[in-house]
Amino acid sequence: MAGRLAGRVAIITGGGHGIGKAYALGMAREGAKIVVAEIDAIAAETAAADLRRQGFEAIAVRTDVADRASVETMAKRAVEAFGRIDILVNNAAIFATVPMSRSPFDEIEIEEWDRMMAVNLRGAWLASRAVVAHMRARGYGKIINISSGTALKGSASRIHYVTSKAGVLGFTRTLATELGKDGICVNCIAPGSTLSEENPSESIVKMRAAAAEERALKRTQTPEDLVGAIVFFASSESDFITGQTLVVDGGACMH
Repeated sequence: MAGRLAGRVAIITGGGHGIGKAYALGMAREGAKIVVAEIDAIAAETAAADLRRQGFEAIAVRTDVADRASVETMAKRAVEAFGRIDILVNNAAIFATVPMSRSPFDEIEIEEWDRMMAVNLRGAWLASRAVVAHMRARGYGKIINISSGTALKGSASRIHYVTSKAGVLGFTRTLATELGKDGICVNCIAPGSTLSEENPSESIVKMRAAAAEERALKRTQTPEDLVGAIVFFASSESDFITGQTLVVDGGACMH
């Protein structure tokens, strides 16, 4: 299949739901072979099967990014299926599919804080560790981390989430510095408030719609709005770009 990602192999963590699922489809349409790495095994296989029905190559791997052995198995399965790893999208996070509490900073339970950091921040580190040897062996790779616009401006009653996503910004810059000599680019996307929930309630729809008033482009953001940025960072078009964060939010946060 012709496309900007023809012949590439892409792992998308959290690829069975929401925005991650949109990333997987968008990259598949550009020719990538897809590994749907997802803690929800049923969702992972459903997403991969849907891609295969559309004529794309895809596998599902049940993955807990907070667990080292699990992400190592993820990488192993990708290589066994497709022979290589070119792209990693560190998308898995506690937020919507795996919900978080929205409480003042001094009411968040310590266990929830630690779990948030384990998935959203340590998970990106462990997944990157698991794939980087395969990228180094070929002198090429793309790691794309997913932060959040909230990390640039703050957001009340979710300090653990915002802190984890702010950590992703520093992680991106540092990893880019370390891996540049290996021909591996590391970049980051910071989405705005996105209607990514599956079967959203009326209150969720209203909340996402209200966010449009804060942006220059006054409409609700959808997962499809982020696909172009992912494909760009995954493709050869961005081969001389690394350590950067691209905010995709319709102009809510301009920096």
